[in-house]
Amino acid sequence: MRSKKFLRAEQVALVWDAPGLVAGVDEAGRGPLAGPVVAAAVILDDLNPIAGLADSKKLTALKRERLYDEIRAKALCCSIAEATVEEIDELNILQATMLAMRRAVEGLRLKPTKVLVDGNRLPVLDVLAEAIVKGDSKVQAISAASILAKVHRDRWCQELHAQYPQYGFDAHKGYGTAAHLQALKEYGATPWHRTSFSPVAEVLK
Repeated sequence: MRSKKFLRAEQVALVWDAPGLVAGVDEAGRGPLAGPVVAAAVILDDLNPIAGLADSKKLTALKRERLYDEIRAKALCCSIAEATVEEIDELNILQATMLAMRRAVEGLRLKPTKVLVDGNRLPVLDVLAEAIVKGDSKVQAISAASILAKVHRDRWCQELHAQYPQYGFDAHKGYGTAAHLQALKEYGATPWHRTSFSPVAEVLK
C-alpha cells in the first residue's frame, strides 16, 4: 500500500508541474448593483511581452484602453465571458462569477495546461487550477485578464448610460454611490438592475 500511495503522490506532482500553456483569469463587476459580471481568460505569449501590465484598478482608464488593444493583439489567445443579471439573481453573485470564469476559460481557442485565478475561490474546470490572492498584481496573465474584464464592463456601462442617462452609469459604473442610490429612488430600477441586491430590492418594494 505504501508504494502505491507514494507513486500516486509522485504522479500528481509531475502532472501539476507539467510545462504547457498557462491562462490567467479575473473578473469585473461583482460589487455593482446593475449589469452582468464579466470574466476574462488570457494566455500570454512569452515571446511577445506586454509592458505595463498591472492590476486594472491601479491603471488609468486611458492606460487600460491602450493595454486592452495590445493584449488582444499580442496574447496567444483570450476570451471574455459574462453571467447575466438574471443568472446573478438566480444563482447569487459568487456562483454567477464562477460561471462567467468557467465560460471565459472554455472560450479560449487554445486549451491551457493550468489556470491561475485571482482570489481565493476556483470555478469548476476540467483543467488544473490555482487560486492566487491578489493575483492581479502578482501574475501578468491575471493582470491582463483583469484589464480585459474591466474595459469590457466599462464599455457596457457607457452603452447603458446612453440608454439611461439619468442614472449616471458613465460615472459610477453601476456601483452603489450616493448618486446612483438617489437615481434609484427617483426613477426606480431598470431591467439591468440586480433585484437580489438589497438597495435595488428596497426600491422595488
